[in-house]
Amino acid sequence: MASTHPDAIHRALDTLWRMESPRLLARIARMTGNIDTAEELAQDVLLGALERWPRDGLPDTPAAWLMTAARHRAIDHLRQRALHARKHDAFGIERELHGADMQGDEAPDKADDDIGDDLLRLLFVACHPVLPMESRVALTLRLLGGLSTPEIARAFLQAEPTVAQRIVRAKRKLSKEAVAFEIPRKAELPERLDAVLEVLYLVFNEGYAATGGEDWMRPALCEEALRLGRVLVGLLPDQAEVFGLLALMELQASRIPARTEADGTPILLPEQNRARWDRLQIQRGLAALERAQRLGGAGGAYALQAAIAACHARALRMEDTDWPRIAGLYAQLVQVMPSPVVELNRAVAVSRAQGAAAGLTIVDALEDAGQLRDYAPLPAVRGDLLRQLGRLDEARNAFELAASLTANARERAVLLARAQACDEPGGPR
Repeated sequence: MASTHPDAIHRALDTLWRMESPRLLARIARMTGNIDTAEELAQDVLLGALERWPRDGLPDTPAAWLMTAARHRAIDHLRQRALHARKHDAFGIERELHGADMQGDEAPDKADDDIGDDLLRLLFVACHPVLPMESRVALTLRLLGGLSTPEIARAFLQAEPTVAQRIVRAKRKLSKEAVAFEIPRKAELPERLDAVLEVLYLVFNEGYAATGGEDWMRPALCEEALRLGRVLVGLLPDQAEVFGLLALMELQASRIPARTEADGTPILLPEQNRARWDRLQIQRGLAALERAQRLGGAGGAYALQAAIAACHARALRMEDTDWPRIAGLYAQLVQVMPSPVVELNRAVAVSRAQGAAAGLTIVDALEDAGQLRDYAPLPAVRGDLLRQLGRLDEARNAFELAASLTANARERAVLLARAQACDEPGGPR
């Protein structure tokens, strides 16, 4: 183990845990067959690392250390379970059912399933039809997306206590119904697919534009959602919306290298250096979008969003963007996926295609409806449109309101800078 200052080790472990805990949870759950047990044992692994790493130093391969510790905890649990039941042969059965992880790192995975990826497998398990859709999504975001309850609440535009209770009730329901930790067969996957896709979509969005914390983005979440999306299209090659979601994520992720300065300062779309966009990733996204359309999914929610992202990807300069087409696609999307957030995005596209006044009419209607009362992007968009119309005092107030509503430190700094710029010659960019 490498020697490192304890404070640095704690910081490293905190970062690593956010990235690796979903994988540990998925591996333990597959071995033990129980989500609650997996959560408890995963916490034991974290406590063990907090105790040992500051004393012994950072492991050479920290992620592998955590995974090995997780596997050992699961094996110990299975042994104790068999011992307490006085059924020593039960341990042999457990080895047969979950044994690939109990026989060392080099043993092949012999789990009898059609998925083959621990994290994606647990995603389908947690999205069990016995739970209401919103409960499935909230539970899997918490367990496998690694999102906190406040982050999930912001994603749903709901109060934290509401989301917390939804997660508790979901676990209680699974326990009450004695839902086995089953591996769904391919024939059973489609009925869980909508929730799985929504989870991947929300996890990616949290990575692409973090709702809280000090960083503008959390790229590790984007990467994990993309990885699972790529696995999923191989698993379900005839599902148009799977390709639509993958296309959307690939196209959006292609911009990540251009979305921040070296110090993490956000760069908004109009100011981005498009030469830094990942052209190979754009091609992958366009290919996935074409596949979704060939499968008859051009009008699906994810494919429509991917088509919007494709309009941006194809524009080599901001002024080349086909805003009328984007506005039209948003008009279709709001019919397929009615949402005030989608309508807000449509307002931006309309403002680009028809002028700031046309966009502001839509934004004012949204403000009057009150559904986005605590949603920072609403006053942020309103501030930008007011600034374009020369109503700088109102624009400054809108930017300041948006800054007070966001939980992301980087976004708050950008909004306050835009508010301040309303008092300067030339106004904000």
